[in-house]
Amino acid sequence: MAAAITGVGVSCPSKLAQPAVNHRHRPRYAPVIRMTLVEEKKKKSYSIKKSEEAFNAAKELMPGGVNSPVRAFKSVGGQPILVDSVKGSHMWDIDGNEYIDYVGSWGPAIIGHADDEVLAALAETMKKGTSFGAPCLLENVLAEMVISAVPSIEMVRFVNSGTEACMGVLRLARAYTGREKIIKFEGCYHGHADPFLVKAGSGVATLGLPDSPGVPKAATYETLTSPYNDISTVERLFESNKGELAAVILEPVVGNAGFIPPTPDFLNALRKLTKDDGTLLIFDEVMTGFRISYGGAQEYFGITPDLTTLGKIIGGGLPVGAYGGRREIMEMVAPAGPMYQAGTLSGNPLAMTAGIHTLKRLKEAGTYEYLNKITGELIQGILDEGKKAGHAICGGHINGMFGFFFTDGPVYNFEDAKKSDTAKFGKFYRAMLEEGVYFAPSQFEAGFTSLAHTSEDIQQTIAAAKKVFKTL
Repeated sequence: MAAAITGVGVSCPSKLAQPAVNHRHRPRYAPVIRMTLVEEKKKKSYSIKKSEEAFNAAKELMPGGVNSPVRAFKSVGGQPILVDSVKGSHMWDIDGNEYIDYVGSWGPAIIGHADDEVLAALAETMKKGTSFGAPCLLENVLAEMVISAVPSIEMVRFVNSGTEACMGVLRLARAYTGREKIIKFEGCYHGHADPFLVKAGSGVATLGLPDSPGVPKAATYETLTSPYNDISTVERLFESNKGELAAVILEPVVGNAGFIPPTPDFLNALRKLTKDDGTLLIFDEVMTGFRISYGGAQEYFGITPDLTTLGKIIGGGLPVGAYGGRREIMEMVAPAGPMYQAGTLSGNPLAMTAGIHTLKRLKEAGTYEYLNKITGELIQGILDEGKKAGHAICGGHINGMFGFFFTDGPVYNFEDAKKSDTAKFGKFYRAMLEEGVYFAPSQFEAGFTSLAHTSEDIQQTIAAAKKVFKTL
């Protein structure tokens, strides 16, 4: 089964055997009584007046009116919507508008929002308490599931966010190697810790920020950068810093500069360079972990890093993060070793419960085949309709992760991505909202599907895109 990456410069065949589709993956939300988008549009025109009023009030209370920059719609223009509720593959704003959601809380909602089984398990767990600040058996259960799934992980430490996981794994890499320099890639985002805010992706790319004020030069002095998919530049960095590099960290499939997969030999070449130099290879799988395969990108591509960061899906929609790797490295972490890292809410029972039940569902037969099928139909339909309407567009997908750029492509790195017509994307984005489709509010963010998305969702999205493309 090939995961097509059309116009992005590479077609990556899946490394996983794809079992027959388990029809359990069809969403179980049909009994929920709701008007269809078409019926709703007949009754009223699109309005976000309540969202506008609430957002204006929020700007007086929180910086920019949000608690994470990309939510402010700065790169797409227009008015952010305020979400009231979610279920399955759909979301509703406070004005009552319904959307097919391709953000999925930025990735965690891979089995669908507010899954009935997860909610029931959380309700039972909450009867015992929401936070212990002490060890609980649920940590053991989720840790065993993560270790059995992810090839590189022999021991794992749970934290509360992807940023925290990346902070911890960087400190660990430096402690283990006794070196300080790291290599990261332009457009890759590893959270907002100081050492990573150099040519970063996600909100930094969305807002066009060169780097963040308040980050001391000393914090980034040991951070070297290279374009993604450019092994020649990486080789030069290794040659000029031989024996000084603690780690190379990257998103194995970029999601924070838009969807950009690795070229065929890129990850293999990084693995060889790092091994030869005694440098640790770190895969930031906060986004790709359990999304492009059950064992993440490292299982999908057959490349095992030394350390891995996780987040999003392993918390089933609750705040979570994790880092893990070879036992000999992880035993450097306190209290087993001298590298200190701690957290009050780390391993809290609610996040562990949601993660356990989410991973159980993902392990069922047919999961990733279904995600590949619907995501492939979605991205191919969008690309076909865009090209028919005369637009420069390229994109691709791997199982439940996708993206498209308003440029002819191919897109191999962040510099290629920046050639996109972001003004056109903004118009497309706002028009799709009015058609009841919610994508990530930035050209430089990947999209996500879930087991709750139906063929009807996909066809309705493609039809909406066809309509909008004709107006651009």
